[in-house]
Amino acid sequence: MELKYGPAFNLLQWSEQNQDKLTPPVCNTALFPDGDYIINMVGGPNKRTDFHCNPTEEIFYQIKGNAYLNVWDRGQFEQIRLAEGDIFLLPAYLNHSPQRPEAGGLCFLVEKPRAQDQKDHFNWYCANCATLVGSVGDHVDDLVADLPSAFKLFYDKSDAERTCPQCGEVHPGRKAGEWLQRFAEVHNPAYA
Repeated sequence: MELKYGPAFNLLQWSEQNQDKLTPPVCNTALFPDGDYIINMVGGPNKRTDFHCNPTEEIFYQIKGNAYLNVWDRGQFEQIRLAEGDIFLLPAYLNHSPQRPEAGGLCFLVEKPRAQDQKDHFNWYCANCATLVGSVGDHVDDLVADLPSAFKLFYDKSDAERTCPQCGEVHPGRKAGEWLQRFAEVHNPAYA
């Protein structure tokens, strides 16, 4: 029998052999790049300052370690914990920022391909007052290839362009540790 995507394989063994593919800036790698679904393994550690607004649902299965999603919903920040073994279906258009603090963490992530007229948005909020500071919207075909260029558009802006119009605090851009520390100080999240 000839199988289009090859034979079954052990996912954890594959992850151990491909740790180099689960590294920043995205920490994702596609398992079946030419399939009908976007199926990625995501490694940790990984910290992000962007909030992804996906026009499709996302399935998270946290295989190893713990993670959490910072979420922007109904005008406020909230968090969703993903403990080892948890599965979660994220609704479409929910602004989320995956945080994977643990080295060796693994998440199996499944998304739908986007229609040509659908755009993903990457939003950056002020850690102090939660005002939108910047946004980049584009069609995404390949998470690993497309996300870094979207992030770069915001991260390469000057401090003046990353200044919150509401409170005047400068968003630290790619310095996720600084953003998350300020976010924790102001919003006292359950997970940090």
